[in-house]
Amino acid sequence: MKSRTLGANTSEAEVTNIDTHGIWVYVKSKEHFLPYEDYPWFKDAKVKDIINVELHFGVHLHWPALDVDLFVDSLEHPGQYPLVAEGSNNPLARDA
Repeated sequence: MKSRTLGANTSEAEVTNIDTHGIWVYVKSKEHFLPYEDYPWFKDAKVKDIINVELHFGVHLHWPALDVDLFVDSLEHPGQYPLVAEGSNNPLARDA
């Protein structure tokens, strides 16, 4: 006897873990670690805001309450996407 799948998988992106070092995001069958050191927007955020992640068009992660957007490709190939936060002391940062 075989079990049937009762519904479609609606969770293409979800935060699977949050700890003192960063968060883990599961996207399209892969898990990615986002350390606070590289993704400071999540460090002091509320848990409810961190776990509220949306996947748009299969390529773009969006945290509505935090106004954070990341391309999935930037998690898979971080060397191709240097992180520069606006307003930082980094000379490459754009002025706000």
